[in-house]
Amino acid sequence: MILSVPSSALKGYRFPRSVIGYAVWAYHRFALSLRDVEDLLAERGITVSHETIRD
Repeated sequence: MILSVPSSALKGYRFPRSVIGYAVWAYHRFALSLRDVEDLLAERGITVSHETIRD
């Protein structure tokens, strides 16, 4: 997965760039709800709330 966002734009975020990229990709690619993305990440051992994904 390729992100066109410069790494400086993601500075200060709690999660690594790869996790943020995966969440955004899944949300848009499969038209998932924020809670669905939350569940998808939880299956991979990443604890995040749907509110965090929304931001």
